[in-house]
Amino acid sequence: MRFWGILLLLVFSILSCREPEEENPIIPITPVDSFKVTPYNLVYPKWNSVIWLRLKIPADNPLTVEGIALGKKLFYDKRLSGNNSISCASCHAPEHAFADNKAFSSGINGALGDRNSMPLFNIAWADVLLPGNHKFFWDGRKASIEDQVLGPLGDPKEMDQNLAELVLKLNAIPEYPPLFKKAFGSDSITMRLVMFAIAQFERTLISSNSKFDKFKRGEVELNASELNGLELFSTEKADCFHCHGNEFNPLFTDFKYKNNGLDSIPIDKGLGNFTGKPEDFGLFKTPSLRNLSFTAPYMHDGRFSTLEEVIEFYNSQTKDGATTDEVIRKHFPHGGLNLTATEKQDLINFLRTLDDYEFVSNPNFRP
Repeated sequence: MRFWGILLLLVFSILSCREPEEENPIIPITPVDSFKVTPYNLVYPKWNSVIWLRLKIPADNPLTVEGIALGKKLFYDKRLSGNNSISCASCHAPEHAFADNKAFSSGINGALGDRNSMPLFNIAWADVLLPGNHKFFWDGRKASIEDQVLGPLGDPKEMDQNLAELVLKLNAIPEYPPLFKKAFGSDSITMRLVMFAIAQFERTLISSNSKFDKFKRGEVELNASELNGLELFSTEKADCFHCHGNEFNPLFTDFKYKNNGLDSIPIDKGLGNFTGKPEDFGLFKTPSLRNLSFTAPYMHDGRFSTLEEVIEFYNSQTKDGATTDEVIRKHFPHGGLNLTATEKQDLINFLRTLDDYEFVSNPNFRP
């Protein structure tokens, strides 16, 4: 016992003479080039008396007051085009619900685009309702709002801007570096930050105060014709709801890609242009039915000038093809929808209740 006691004392003595070891020392981290932004309080619309689905905001591009203000300025700045003659708003004007009133918009050199300009309201909900990679443009070639910003900028038929030259151009404009500094903490402008800013602005373009919205909130009444149009819309009679959602889907689109029977053999392959799959030939994104009074002409190629033409197309003129959607095809044995003149007018009257006049005149969305 005496031996073991002496041995323990010896070991303790040796250990006590060693330098104490540091255990995970805490090293203070000083932020480099820190900056403050103002989080943007996105006011979600109350559709059907309740707040609807929340948006999926990218973690690397949160909404800020400074970022949105910068995005709006860029959206309306003609200097983003190759010859400083058109802006994003030239083809996506607020008075047209951020679409255009021409079948095909003109680019900087007068060349016409290939498709009708799609409206930009409520597009952020595509990230919520439509999983997968194909979310934006008529043909689904872009998967995020940030990425879709680049499409018109570099397109020779649209803004025809060399992106590398655009970065140099914006860096040389005295007003822009301080604005990028306020929004993103860096006065070195990059295309990534340009995309981020415009995407932030576009996510705020929410249309939610039409007559129908007010009806669902119990604020106004629909007349008899409008109510009958709603009934036609929401049932197999007019069969709109399969693609555009029922009255409980305030977006009036499912954002999916379908062939609505415009042509037996599609001239434009739509989604098929991007995927290369025969089953995608002639499929185009289902547009929202909101704000139709402001977004004519209609379809991906702007072939219909009026709502009357659109309704008659679905009533009696749809065509069968290899990829025509089953919702369209099932009416062929009956010769179409067979709506009466009164029913067609009622349906149009209902669709007019989806017009949001406050949205198209909202000063927050204008330069």
